[in-house]
Order: sequence, then structure tokens, then C-alpha cells
Amino acid sequence: MKILILGSGLMGPAAAFNAISDPDVSQVVVCDLNRRQLDECASKLAAFEGAEKLSTTLLDLNDQDAAAKLMADFAVVVCALPSAMSGPAIRAAIQAYTPLVDLARLDQDRFSLLKREVEAAGGFVITGCGVEPGLTEIVARHLAEKLDRVDELHIQCGGIPEEPAPPLGYKIVFGGRQMPLRERDALFVENGELKPAPRYSGVEQTVFPGVGECEAWHEDFMPWLLELPALKNLRVGTQKTVRWPGYAAKVTVLKEMGLLSQEPVDVDGARVAPKKLLDALLYPHVRLEEGQRDITLFRVQAVGEKDGRPRTYEVEMVDRYDEELGFTSMARTTAFTGAIVARMIARGDLQASGLLPPEQVITGILFDRLMEELAAVNIKFDLKAEIRTTFVHS
Repeated sequence: MKILILGSGLMGPAAAFNAISDPDVSQVVVCDLNRRQLDECASKLAAFEGAEKLSTTLLDLNDQDAAAKLMADFAVVVCALPSAMSGPAIRAAIQAYTPLVDLARLDQDRFSLLKREVEAAGGFVITGCGVEPGLTEIVARHLAEKLDRVDELHIQCGGIPEEPAPPLGYKIVFGGRQMPLRERDALFVENGELKPAPRYSGVEQTVFPGVGECEAWHEDFMPWLLELPALKNLRVGTQKTVRWPGYAAKVTVLKEMGLLSQEPVDVDGARVAPKKLLDALLYPHVRLEEGQRDITLFRVQAVGEKDGRPRTYEVEMVDRYDEELGFTSMARTTAFTGAIVARMIARGDLQASGLLPPEQVITGILFDRLMEELAAVNIKFDLKAEIRTTFVHS
């Protein structure tokens, strides 16, 4: 089994580690435009068992023919790049007739466009296959299908630094130099329909064991969740990002000032996108420095009816930086998930076609296997069930 990994930032090395640890994997190649990052990736993994399977190579995804030629020699591709590169990666993969697992999320417009292209080419791509999106939706479906009727679905997930620090109490834990800040409205579900809400609104206090009080605010409820039979009659659905308290208020000020806009403005004769300037100003303060640690917080709650009685199922996970292996929690929960699913495809255990979110295919035995493999690297989920007469959600 040969696996190709695109990207050698925070996510790529973690995906490569997961792949080389599998005895069934014979070769792992990590590619990137950045030779320094590739060398750092190889050095980081050199001491681990299976490192002899690993090699690196330079690749420019903008050269679609070269990318497709490389991909054609592999059983599956894992894309561990920023979402802006998802399009070129997916198009090269369908040209190569090689399945691809993308850790990043596509927005609705790009999802629809690329879905048509993948289906026309007879390709197979799983998109948004990390922790969120990815595990959040996979677990959401699992809980929804445990109920006879689902009335509410609430998702909370986020990566935070172990120690909050000014100016935002946040560090970039996914990689890259851009803050995950968006200006457009978020989405939630009301009476079975997606509706807009101002992003960073709907702030609620939330507590995680061993971490303490955090806050959660409106992010996007994934539209394709409503395509699942178990969720077609959902009354209320929220998907909220978790941060240390005070984050949403600070970012709302930036949003109201127009600093999240990608539309260039004139500054002394120069055209500058406010968000690009903001990223440049913030990066020295929000990059994850050597020695700093992160935490991933995860909670999915399904509320409805089981055997004629009101019931709530909840899954919770708190994951921390891996001191032994040296991987961030966000890399573990995101990249390990994508790499495990990629190996399911390479083995032939997961066969499908089209552009699909992971919750449409990771069910049943494959869900159990994913949970088992994550538990083996100490990413563990706590399932709680409660029968109650009322549910109050603020």
C-alpha cells in the first residue's frame, strides 16, 4: 500500500507518521513546494518505526500534469494543505484516477462545482475529513442514528492554546499564517432549514473537564448533514467553535471595523485587503511557538426520542499535545483521522465514488474501526446517555 501526502506543515508529518506506523503500508511520500519544510518533516519522523518507508519530493500542484503523473503511482492521496489548494489537488487526483482524502473544508460553492467535476470523471474524493469538519459530523451521524427521532443536534469543537495570551487568547493550531476569521454569516438550523446568523454571535459559556470555562459561538452547520435520513426533520441544529472566553467579543470588533474583509481598500495609493493586513499584524502574536501546547475540545449532543421516551446522547473529547511524539493535538485529531480513512480506501474496505463528506461513508464497522484506531493513539471519546423530560439550550 503506497500513500502520497500533500503538504509538510503541521498536518502532513502527522498524517505521514500515522501511515508509516501501519505494517500494511509499504511507502509514504510527502511532497511540498517548500524544501526546508520537507527536510524538517523527514527529520522529525526519522526516529520513528517505519521511517525507512518515508521519502519526500518537491511538487507544484499548479503543474497539474506533473501532479497527476505522481499521484497515479499511489493507492490514495491525503491532502494536508490549506483549503485554497483543495481545487488543484482534487483536479489532479481525478486526472490520475487516484482517490483523495482532503483534510480541509470546501465552502458550499466550491463543493458544488468540484462535486460535478469529480462525478463526471468517475473519481472518489472525501472532503473535510479532519476533526471539524470530519469527526464532528461522523459522530453526529452515529448519535443521530441511535435515536428514533432527532429534534436537536449541537456541535462544539475548537483548538485552543493551553495558556491563553494576548491579544486574542488564541494561537494558530492548524498551520499556515492566516487566522481562521471570516466575515460572512454563519449557518444554523431552525425547523429543518438552514438560516444565517452573524458569525461570532450566539455566544454561550461551556465547560470542559480538566480545562474549565470556555465559550462557543456560531460557526457553520454543515449543509450536507441535513441530507442524512436521520436528520431530515431536525428542528434545531448548531455548530459552534470553542475558544477561551472573550474571543468572540474581540473578533466582533475587528469584524465591525471591516478588518475581516477580503475586498481591497485604498491606502495612500496602494490597494490592500484588510484581512491580509490583519493576518500580517497578528501572526507574530498568534503563531504557535516552540514549547507551547494546544488542546482540542469536542462535544456533540443529539436530543430526541428513543423507545417513546426523551433521550439525549452526548460524546465528549478533550485531547492534548502529545509530549512523547511531539505532535500538536490539532494535528493528531485532524491528520490521524484523514490518514486512517485514507488507509481504509487503500485497503479496499471503503469503496465509493463522487465527492463526499466523510459522515456519508464512515458508518457501521468503519466507524468502529476509526474509533478503535484513534483510541490506540490515545484519542478517546466519552459517550454519555441521559433520559430526560426536557432539554433547555441557550
